[in-house]
Amino acid sequence: MSDDTQPFWETLSLDEMSDEQWESLCDGCGRCCLQKLEDEDTGEVWFTRVSCRQLDRRTCRCRDYARRFTEVPDCLSVRPLTEEKSGWLPDTCAYRKLYRGEPLDWWHPLVSGRRESVMEAGISVAGSCVSETGIPVSKYFHYLVHWDKPADN
Repeated sequence: MSDDTQPFWETLSLDEMSDEQWESLCDGCGRCCLQKLEDEDTGEVWFTRVSCRQLDRRTCRCRDYARRFTEVPDCLSVRPLTEEKSGWLPDTCAYRKLYRGEPLDWWHPLVSGRRESVMEAGISVAGSCVSETGIPVSKYFHYLVHWDKPADN
């Protein structure tokens, strides 16, 4: 297979991708929009079921993507992706996977050709998270989440 028939994510580095290509890597799972806790001693990052107030918990889309950094000042900009930033992304994230030289999963919309495959694989947080509104940070540990690996297909 020549380079011109290979998918862009297999031939370009993250830094070489256009904005459109970069944005298409997002599978829309919503996991990156969940609040995280970091162990100060080990640096280990733990995900919670507590979502950013801007996340539409039904669609897993940001309510105001264009202004996300204004609306949520601590929203993580992952471009350019660094080792530190990749640690704050879920293992299933296309940005993290490509950064680490791993292939995209079967359920990723760019591979499957279907947005629904993210839900079918159990990757999406739609319907399984709660808004940060009204939940004090000191209570986030009550909402820790551990994800099973998606089944191979």
